[in-house]
This record gives sequence, C-alpha cells and structure tokens, in this order.
Amino acid sequence: MRMYDILQKKRMGEPLTREEITFFVRGYTDGTIPDYQASAFTMAVCCRGMNEKETADLTEAMMHSGDTVDLSMFGDRSVDKHSTGGVGDKTTMILAPIVASLGGKVAKMTGRGLGHTGGTLDKLESIPGFRTTLTADEFISHIDKIGMAVIGQSGELAPADKKLYALRDVTATVDCIPLIASSIMSKKLAAGSHSIVLDVKVGSGAFMKTVEEGRTLARAMIDVGEACGHKVRALVTNMDAPLGMCIGNALEVKEAVAVLRGEQKDALYDICVELATNMISLSLSLPMEESRRQVVEAIDSGRAYDKMKEWIAAQGGDVAAIDDLTRLPTATILHEVKAPCDGYLAHMDTESVGISASLLGAGRIEKDDVIDYSAGIVLQKKTGDRISSGDVLAVLHTTDAGRIPAAEAKFLSALTYSDSPVTPEPTVHCIL
Repeated sequence: MRMYDILQKKRMGEPLTREEITFFVRGYTDGTIPDYQASAFTMAVCCRGMNEKETADLTEAMMHSGDTVDLSMFGDRSVDKHSTGGVGDKTTMILAPIVASLGGKVAKMTGRGLGHTGGTLDKLESIPGFRTTLTADEFISHIDKIGMAVIGQSGELAPADKKLYALRDVTATVDCIPLIASSIMSKKLAAGSHSIVLDVKVGSGAFMKTVEEGRTLARAMIDVGEACGHKVRALVTNMDAPLGMCIGNALEVKEAVAVLRGEQKDALYDICVELATNMISLSLSLPMEESRRQVVEAIDSGRAYDKMKEWIAAQGGDVAAIDDLTRLPTATILHEVKAPCDGYLAHMDTESVGISASLLGAGRIEKDDVIDYSAGIVLQKKTGDRISSGDVLAVLHTTDAGRIPAAEAKFLSALTYSDSPVTPEPTVHCIL
C-alpha cells in the first residue's frame, strides 16, 4: 500500500477503506509518512470530505494509536462530558459532583486554557494543594470509591491526533467537520467512558459561530461515537455571552461552589442541570424527567456539594477553602468598569471578554505564560440588561495595576449597545 495512491484516491473524491485510513494513521504516528503527505491528506479531506464510515474509521484508528483507559469494570455507569470550549465554562466542576453523588462514574481527563478560553485544570489548581496528576491506580480507585476523578491528560492518549492537530493548525485545515469530529472523539473514546455527553458551544466565544454549524458538528460526533459502540448525546448551547458571571480561575471555583450550594440559579445553573440530566439518563438508563428530578434534588439537598468536598479532599485540595472561599486566591486590585452610555446591552463579543480576562493574568496568551489564579472579571451586566451611563458593567480583578488599561479597553470594545430592548439567546439551543 502506498500513501501516494491513498492521496490520489481522496483527491478524486473517492471514499477510503478502513485499511487505507489505518495505514495512514499508523504511518504518520510512527514517522514513516512525512508531514508533507499528511498535509496533503488533511487538505484533500477538507476539499473532498469524508462519509460517516470514513470519519468513524479515522476516529477509531486515532483512538488506538496510543494508550486507552479501561473502565469496563464500571459497566454502563461510566460517563464523560466534553465541551468544545468557551469563556466562563466551569461546568465540569459542577457536573461531576452532581453525577457522582447520584451513582454515575465520572472519569474526566481535561486540559488547560490557551487564548480566550479557560482550562479546567487551571481552575482546579487555584484550590490550594489540589493535585491534577494521579497515578493510574489512584485514578481508578477514586472513580470506584468516590465516583469521580478529574485529572490532566496522562500517558499517550491518541498521539496521532496530537500530531495531526499540530499540522492542521499551520496548514489551514482546522475548520473541517470530519477532522474536528475525529479529533475530539478519538480522545474521548480513548478515555474509556461508556457514555459521552457533548456540549457544543456556538456563538461569538466559540469555534462554531452558528447554531447550524453546531448541529452539524454535534451530529457528526454522535454518529462517530455510536459507530464505535458508545452512547452519545449532544447539547448545542449558547456561547454568545460568557457562561455565568465570573471569568477567571479562583473566581470560577467560587461560582461553581455557589451553584452546588443552591445559592445561584441562573443560566449557568440551567445548563448544568440539563447536562447533568443527560449524563444521568445515559449512565443510569433513567427517563429524562426522573433524571432531572434527581439532579435538582442532589443540589437542593446539599448532596452534590458534599460530593464536591469529598472529591477535592481526595485529590489533595484544601477543603477549608471551599467552605470558606476567602481562603482561595484573592486579587489585591479591583477596578470597576462603567457604562459609557444609556441603553440596553445588545451583544457581548465573548472572545474579546475572554481575552480581557487573560490580559488581567487569568489566562495564557502564550502557552508558557504564568497564571494569576486570583485574576479575572466579575460581570455585573449581561446581554439584554438595561443600563444607565455610569452603571458598573464589570469588576476587573488583578494583582498588577499595569494590566488594567489594556484589559478595560478590550472589555469595553466587546460590548454593543441598543436603544431598544434585546432578547438574549436561549441557554440551550437544541438537544440531539
């Protein structure tokens, strides 16, 4: 078999066989297929597409290109959630304790933030002592005894995807549904969970800008997961405004705690209830209404909050900092951003809001940047709110006053105003 023939076949728009796709993935992973042929492959896929079977075969080949996690001892109860990324997305810290408190098994491998999106690992590391690295035995033991564990990606999960994504990033082949779907799902399937709930973000703070684009990606990922023998459900959700009121690591931990204590019931609460409901429905094989009832009860009773504390203690975190949030990293400088005019807040460019938080020190512009865990933004107004000139729109948190001017300018540039009332986008656009 020759890579030349595979490239020619795909360039002509013909479907590739499982064997041809596996040959490419293995060869590119072990270095026998060079970057220039892999680049030609991804460009041919972008131009000619892949059918459902090809996408599933590509996903499975990448999934088996490295280590896989065996969660079969948990049967159908193992469940994972994947978000396509956004600003203020602290849902993992809320969902995992809810689901674990109800009998689901949440084995979560997650990442760090870069650019305008925040990373769950960075948020968790703002809790003093929290360990984001566990041995394989510890990982499985925590899932067995506590019902959950959240760690950074370990071992060599889907190394073919890591190599291929780096190549796509510099060859203008990122924006391709079969390649996006196979990239995401190869890592999720390698992580071993029986069921997967996908949170596909759409809007100004997401990779997919429209609901239709989100639906197309969600459908592709569902088809791939089901073709590989897993239960998959997807929610297409709004990222045309930050999720919740807090952006930044310790600030988002505080907001997650507020939701689990039952103190905050807003759009963040709503989306977490919907995601957790779908995770419970799949992992415990329960009807949606019963799943929703149990999720709400887990929050209202304090059971989910207790599970959060048990989880944090098990991974070395200071539980006293959860009961007393003043023990978390706290900014020394707070700066109010005030409205320049009267009207309605018509739109927030969410990506720019995320960049503003990064400029304060909450995120990385470059991958080696050092995070200020206390930095971030606490919103006071969101899309649809009536505002008067001089109203506080947000409070910027940082430990470096020199960061304020650029962050404030970026934040203000993200806002659009209207003289007429504006209806915000729904939190959940659809469930597939």
